[in-house]
Amino acid sequence: MEGRTRSRLTVGVILILLGIWFLALQVFPGLQTWAQVQLGWPLIIVAVGATLGLIGLLAGTAAMAIPACIVAGIGGILYWQNATGDWTSWSYAWALIPGFIGLGILLASLLGDRSQSASSGAWLILISLTLFAFFGSFLGGATLFGPYWPALLILLGIILLIRPVLSRSA
Repeated sequence: MEGRTRSRLTVGVILILLGIWFLALQVFPGLQTWAQVQLGWPLIIVAVGATLGLIGLLAGTAAMAIPACIVAGIGGILYWQNATGDWTSWSYAWALIPGFIGLGILLASLLGDRSQSASSGAWLILISLTLFAFFGSFLGGATLFGPYWPALLILLGIILLIRPVLSRSA
């Protein structure tokens, strides 16, 4: 019965928040123009991700942090591209998606989901940033580490080779 109460609470809070937003748009017509100009369509995607996170929190489902981070992260990429006009950055920005998954795993583990490992979330973030730097340097993005970015690949490779050995000895 507690799950049913929590679900009703979640749906109730979301309906109230949506109602407040739509009522504000009716009462303050300038708000709609401001939202279209200032916020733009990519932030709607970020808001969907935030709503997924809120649903997960209210429903007591910590694992909802993972899809919430994915959707909000992609919305953030689209916001950047829309604001800068740099749509070609998608050729390497996709490499951030595993990092969004890793962030979601970290959040889920912090929120109490014992099936999620914070260390695997951190690894996904590290691998994602490495891929982003690697592909960004080849496909037109600014090189984060200058001419030394291959050293990051070497370091990541060494860590991946040594990690299983260290975990067996511990």
